Amino acid sequence: MAGPLNVAIVAPTMGILGGQAVQASRLLSSWEDDADIRAWLVPINPSPPRALGFAMKVKYLRTVATQLLYWPRLLRELRQADIVHVFSASYFSFLLAPLPAVLVAKLYGKPVVMNYRSGEAPDHLKRSAIARQTLRMVDANAVPSRFLHDVFAAFGISSDIVPNIVDADRFRFRARDPLRPRVLSTRNFEPLYNLPCTLRAFHLIQHRFPDATLTLVGAGSLDAAVRQLAAELGLRNVTFAGRVPPDDIWRYYAEADIYLQTPDIDNMPSSVLEAFASGCPVVSTNAGGVPAILTDGLHGLLVPCGDPNGAADAVFRLLEEPGLARRLADTALDTCATYQWSSVRAKWIALYRRIVRPSAVAAATPA
Repeated sequence: MAGPLNVAIVAPTMGILGGQAVQASRLLSSWEDDADIRAWLVPINPSPPRALGFAMKVKYLRTVATQLLYWPRLLRELRQADIVHVFSASYFSFLLAPLPAVLVAKLYGKPVVMNYRSGEAPDHLKRSAIARQTLRMVDANAVPSRFLHDVFAAFGISSDIVPNIVDADRFRFRARDPLRPRVLSTRNFEPLYNLPCTLRAFHLIQHRFPDATLTLVGAGSLDAAVRQLAAELGLRNVTFAGRVPPDDIWRYYAEADIYLQTPDIDNMPSSVLEAFASGCPVVSTNAGGVPAILTDGLHGLLVPCGDPNGAADAVFRLLEEPGLARRLADTALDTCATYQWSSVRAKWIALYRRIVRPSAVAAATPA
């Protein structure tokens, strides 16, 4: 009987709080005690020794120091793997983290799964010949959405769809009856997520529903600008929750009634899936891969990007048509089976087994 396959997962730790880190953490946790897979994390952001602590506080020195720690870690850890599973974002971070992992894996003759996750893929792949060539040289590309699968296909790059994981044990469904104007957003304060559009939509919502509340979970480079805009708009009942550990974020969905996000660029946001699982009807812009998981009028309501009036009108529709809100929430919940571990696990196992070297299978089989 074959033993477990050794899978090195190259990804950010929760020190870089974001979608990649959350999904890598959930994947690693899900593989624990699994008879078929022995997985471990090879962090792209290794913790520095105390002697390098000063360098981590300076922007460009931090990049150099991280690379000095990262490459030796790759050389040490990937040697032990049967498969190298690399999480990937886009642009400069692609050159700093996924590309070195692919090069070291190829040096050792290890099969590579590139788990590409960026909603910026159309522009990234158009601009970067290095990225296109790297994605063509790996043994398999795994993407979490039909959106990215289609983007890759447009560049002649094959891919398998393996969706994100939703923790159904933490995100529990609750029917909202009555539905109240308690609005939640859990997107980081970065330009691509367009939090100003969310605030302007809430300004319109609060004009009609003075007791409406908005909770913003997240942080980022636009933190000060978002707070300033909230003040300029005279918004009340806005809670800035800051960064929240993934193990605790379910509480915010449980307390909210409506999930609202207004990104300009997106892929397959875990936030939408978490709202589905929690029972919050969703209003979102139709950015990137969102329509691949949320059909307008079936699983939630979609509006054009950069349209706060449209977003506010969609929230009004939910509040004024409770039957619609309940139907959307119920149908969205039904889709969550696709994103639970039992389903996602089968897809990863099939992909790993397809690309693993025969020698690795033989080595995993006791004499």
